[in-house]
Amino acid sequence: MTTVILSLGSNIDREQNIAKAIADIRNAYGALKISPIYETSSVGFSGPPFFNLVVGFQTGESVISIRDKLREIESTAGRVRGPKSFASRVLDIDIILYGDQNLLDQGYNIPRDEIDKYAYVLKPLADLYPQMIHPVSGLSIKTMWQQFDSQGQILTVIDFPV
Repeated sequence: MTTVILSLGSNIDREQNIAKAIADIRNAYGALKISPIYETSSVGFSGPPFFNLVVGFQTGESVISIRDKLREIESTAGRVRGPKSFASRVLDIDIILYGDQNLLDQGYNIPRDEIDKYAYVLKPLADLYPQMIHPVSGLSIKTMWQQFDSQGQILTVIDFPV
């Protein structure tokens, strides 16, 4: 079994979309580890604030199978894929880690480069898996967070039942 870690975000009907996504992921993969949910400002565009979190689970499924299931969950929520990368999102789910594997040379953005770019990915990941070692940097996630310059990236923990 492989530990798979996802990053989830929404800034459109975010309470409903995050709750439904967690339920759908739980239905597909069973027991989940769920980080605190953070409210964050939009990055790269002007828009409503996001809810962001990280979810982990164990599975024997391939990256492609998981990706396809996540795209189905996003589509069911009303996500329409388009060329804009920085825009409001009904739901955005990304595989950020697939065990300790570096799949960059296989054409996958895994581990996701967002891990060391954005507080809204790294902080919930550090909350959930502080001792995990990043497959590329070789650093623990806790150390990466301690060294991270989060200036200008404000995170507010949200009390939201999942």
